[in-house]
Amino acid sequence: MSEEIKHKESDRRGMFYMEDDKGITSELTYSILDNGIMLIDHTETRQELEGKGLATRLVKKSVEFAREKNLKIDPLCPFAEVQFDQNKDYADVRADS
Repeated sequence: MSEEIKHKESDRRGMFYMEDDKGITSELTYSILDNGIMLIDHTETRQELEGKGLATRLVKKSVEFAREKNLKIDPLCPFAEVQFDQNKDYADVRADS
C-alpha cells in the first residue's frame, strides 16, 4: 500500500486519497463554497484497512491544504468532526458554527 496522499481537484470539488494496486484505500472529499469554506462531506477507508489511521492522515492533509489556501473548514462528515473535536490545533481553520 502506498503511503502517498494524492489530491485531485476540479472546479470547486476535490478529493484527498491514498491507493494501492486494488484501487483507493482511503478518501476524503470536499467542496469549496463561495464564502471560503471548505466543506468536508465524506471520508471512507476500505473496510479491511480501517483503524490504521489512514482517514486521520487525510483530515490532517486537508487542514494543511486549508491553511495554505487561507480557507476555513466545516467538518460536516462525522469522522472529520470528531477529528476536529479531538485536535485543538485544528481550531484555527475550523469555520464558526
